Amino acid sequence: MLQHPQEQRHAKNSVSLLRLSLAHCEVVVGERFAPGVLEALLQRPGRHTRLLYPDMPAAPAPPAPATAACMPLRLVVLDATWRKSLRMLLEHPALAALPRLSIAAPAPTRYRAIRAARRADQVSTLEATVQALALLEGPSFDAAPLLEAFGCFVAGVAARRRPRAHADRA
Repeated sequence: MLQHPQEQRHAKNSVSLLRLSLAHCEVVVGERFAPGVLEALLQRPGRHTRLLYPDMPAAPAPPAPATAACMPLRLVVLDATWRKSLRMLLEHPALAALPRLSIAAPAPTRYRAIRAARRADQVSTLEATVQALALLEGPSFDAAPLLEAFGCFVAGVAARRRPRAHADRA
């Protein structure tokens, strides 16, 4: 995970739940990375690297190279608002050059109760990561416990916000 610094401070930060739930989840906080530092994070030996990000006109995905099926995969995820993640992608040629993994039709988000999205296909970092892992791992990946925990997390954040909304109207 490459997490924008502003996301780290949010109470509705879904990456904290991912970090606690996934055995091999590394979170690096930053907005701008020195090329050598980023290259060292992205290109560790023994793994193919894919960026979880949609192919879009502002940042077209490069063609995916042929890969050996036996080599494990490193999934790089940007945790930021859409605008900030696009800026991170465009400002870092090493990120923009990564082959992409895109989710064609993401499942509806549970996150809408606490964070607005402009489009229906915009989901939380946790939801996108879980859907990508399910795609990569297949039936061996059980997403249910993590999604249930996320649902409880969202409900808790939403419940803490409600009293404030009622107080604002009074």
